[in-house]
Order: sequence, then C-alpha cells, then structure tokens
Amino acid sequence: MHSKSKIDNKIQHVSNSTTQDGTYSIGEAAKMIGSTVKTVRYYDEIGLVKPTSYTEGGHRLYTTEDIWRLELITTLRYLDFGIDEISKMISGEIPVAKALDWQIESLETQVSTLMNMISILRQAKEHEGDSLRYIYDLVNTRVINPEKRNQFITEKVEASKFLDGISEEWRGSLFYFFNKYIINQVKVSAKQTVAWNELQELVNDSQFLSDLRHDEFLFFNMVHQPRFDAATWVKKLEDIHIRLDTALKQKCSADSPFVQTIVEDTAMLYANSDQSINKEEFFRYFAEYAQNPRTERIERFNTLCSILSPKFRSFSKGNTLLLQGIQWKLEHM
Repeated sequence: MHSKSKIDNKIQHVSNSTTQDGTYSIGEAAKMIGSTVKTVRYYDEIGLVKPTSYTEGGHRLYTTEDIWRLELITTLRYLDFGIDEISKMISGEIPVAKALDWQIESLETQVSTLMNMISILRQAKEHEGDSLRYIYDLVNTRVINPEKRNQFITEKVEASKFLDGISEEWRGSLFYFFNKYIINQVKVSAKQTVAWNELQELVNDSQFLSDLRHDEFLFFNMVHQPRFDAATWVKKLEDIHIRLDTALKQKCSADSPFVQTIVEDTAMLYANSDQSINKEEFFRYFAEYAQNPRTERIERFNTLCSILSPKFRSFSKGNTLLLQGIQWKLEHM
C-alpha cells in the first residue's frame, strides 16, 4: 500500500486532468514510471502489461493499477531481471521466491566476475610499460580451452565410475548436449570463466553426481534395453529440441497439438523395448518421474550451463515448455 501511495503522488504531479474515468494516456503512464512511450508500448505488445481500455480512436488508456504493474516491472528491470523472468513471475508460472534465488545466484556470479577482472587489472597495473601484454597472458592462463574442459569431465566421469555398466556406444549420448554447448565452447568471457570454475567445483561434489544419476534415471532405465541404436536416439533427441525451439518461437502453449506431439515422442524415446508395448502406462510412469523436483545442485548446474552458453539457455527453455506439456498431458489423461 505504501508503494502504491507513492505512485498516487506521482499521478497527481504528472497531470491535473485524467483522460477519462481515472485513466491515463500512454504518455502520462510513461512519465509516471520514468520510462518512455516506446517501452510501455513494448510491454503491451509482448503481453506483459496491457492497458485496461482504449479511447474511441484506439489509443491506450492505463489505470492506477496498470501503472503500479508498470512501476513494478521498472523496479525489477533495475534489479537486472529479464523480461522473460518478470513475465513468468507475474503470471505465477514460477514462484517469486525461486525467481529471487535465481537472480541472487546470477548477481553473485557477476560479483565474482567483477572481482576476478579487478584482480587482473590490479596485477597488470603493477607491470608498468608492459601492462597490455601482461593482461593478455594472465587472462589466457585463467581461461580453460575446450581440450582442458573435455579432459576434466572425462577424467571425472571415469574416476567416479558414473557410467559403469553403460556400453561405449551409449556413453556419449547422455552428455551429447553438454559436450555440444559447454565443452566445445571456443570463446569464453570473464563471467563464463567464473561460471566454469564454479561448475568444476560442483562436478567435484560426489553428491552432485548422485543427484545427476537420479535426475537421469529414465536414461539409465532405457539404455540397457534400447529401442534404437545410440546414434539414432541422439538424432531423435536433437530433432525434439529443434521442434521445441520452433514451438518457443511460435509461442505455442503447452496444451497445443504441436507441443503435445513432442511430449508423446519424447516419452517414447525414453521407453525401453519392454515399456514401449504399453504406451499409456509408460507415459504415466514417464510423466510422474519427469515432474519430480530437481535438487538445488541440479538447478545450479543448469544455471551455470546457461551462463556458459546462450544455446544451452535456449535448450533449457525448451525443456521447461516440455515439462509444462507433460504436466498438462498427465492432468488430462
């Protein structure tokens, strides 16, 4: 209420006469929140805050409540929340507490990145006359190239016996997207270097590997009696994520026929040769397991991977849509 009263005070200072029935033009609304007409119009176009009504000529009209929502979005943007996250928070798609945790983690990574950069610059400053070359050498010693990243993961997997019992043919399948988007990332920024260092610490945690094996239970369940060979399975999995990416671009809902077809295809991709016989029974088993909450370690792993690779971030968004589709399917079976 206190925050809304501040907005009421802003309203009184912006205009002495409202457009009609306590509503305000887009220009007045933009001025009240200290933003631009272009930004407010964009929020309408993407469905974040739509005006309550329009004039007879089709011009947007905003109420005090609309302006409060616009002010809230401006505040969240100031705290570096993305438009996508804000939209999901406002719609209730993700809990506010979870979104705040994600943002805190993201900002903590940025702080670590800045401290790392400051350290480099301070050390370089001490090498007067050759500071630029020193910066180059120092940064290159801290950045880990794809070969070293691959070596680290390979050695860790072998030492932990994580893939014991899995045939050589299938070993690369589990880590296909991780290898594609994270291990083989060529250029990395300072922020990505910090994320990779934290990811190494996470992988060194034996509890994380235990969480990962549980999280990928469906893969381990399928791989001993697969319906396809490993290469075909990976190709089908990649096709599913291409279709999910298309669904995101076309803004398909979780209950759309397009997404629901992807859901069914994904479920059967994880069915072994015995489970594929009873499709409906396996889908219920698949759906219930797929919706199990992930541990904090797995959530953090995905966050770090998203920092390391924009493509992995898109991959994660596709997985979120897939899970929403699975939930809808399970509720309507």
